[in-house]
Amino acid sequence: MRTLRFALLLLALLLITGCRSESNGSSGGSAKSDKVSIALDWTPNTNHIGVYVAAAQGWYAAEGLDVQVLPYAQGSTPDVQVAAGKADLGFSFEEAVTTARAAGQAVVSVAAVIQKNSSAFVTLRDSGLDKPAKLAGKRYAGFGAPFEEAVIDAVIKCDGGSSGKIENITSDVFGFQALQAKRADFVWIFQGWEGIAAQRENVQLNAFRPADFCVPNYYTPVIVTSEKLIKEKASVLRRFMNATARGYEFAISNPAEAAELMVRAAPPGSFPDPGLVKDSALFLAPKYKEGKARWGEQDLSVWTDYPRFMIKTGQVKDSKGQTVSKDLDFNKMFTNEFLPK
Repeated sequence: MRTLRFALLLLALLLITGCRSESNGSSGGSAKSDKVSIALDWTPNTNHIGVYVAAAQGWYAAEGLDVQVLPYAQGSTPDVQVAAGKADLGFSFEEAVTTARAAGQAVVSVAAVIQKNSSAFVTLRDSGLDKPAKLAGKRYAGFGAPFEEAVIDAVIKCDGGSSGKIENITSDVFGFQALQAKRADFVWIFQGWEGIAAQRENVQLNAFRPADFCVPNYYTPVIVTSEKLIKEKASVLRRFMNATARGYEFAISNPAEAAELMVRAAPPGSFPDPGLVKDSALFLAPKYKEGKARWGEQDLSVWTDYPRFMIKTGQVKDSKGQTVSKDLDFNKMFTNEFLPK
């Protein structure tokens, strides 16, 4: 009888322990992991490296998370997916967050992937288009976003050019490939990815960064989530950001190894040229948290200056399609609350 009582007591303790492990999201033993999805803004690249490193190193699992990376879906931005509850998080851009919130979509940036805008308008070195003023009236291969033309116009005028007509080309040719194919005279690229790819192919480019020509610096990309998820799953979000920040910090300190981990963790065939990933990771390593003590930190000034630029140039519409002319609540566009302390 004493043996039977001991056995029953042991069984009860095991059942209680099992319930506790499942409820707190622990990754040990038979614990149940919390599912989290994050939508990409484009095909996998080093803007996303922290997520792939964290997954490859098992850091999400250690936080009790089962993370699913959702591939880029043409015609549906990560902001829309997050706002609609089809993704828990997504990679986005400050301008996209601004337009989404103005239209009533409650998306919030929880981390700046890179501190300073590393994008640039580029032309072929031998095109003769060696300054922004010469871009007026030239062919531009763009993405079809509402903010593009206003930024281009500001850059051209800042360099002393006129606001000539810009031919916005819709095609399936992107980045510097559009220049090579003679489908466009200039394009907007990320220097840390397409710029590195051009170097590896010995394509010489002229580059004009918007921040050097009267356009305020802004965060691009950022990681966004919804106000709903912040309210209902704060613990899950905090654990996701713990592992993700760890992934980016690893990429900052060990860019070559981080590139190898990303190549292995991404879907097969994602990187025909693994060397591009390594060179890009080396280029971006000092830029991910440039000037900040921790990766992901965001400033109100950055979330004020660029959205105001967008509003001033008439790029922002409300939910009724009316042009926004007054300041938005910039404080609500971002939070540093979920970054590791």
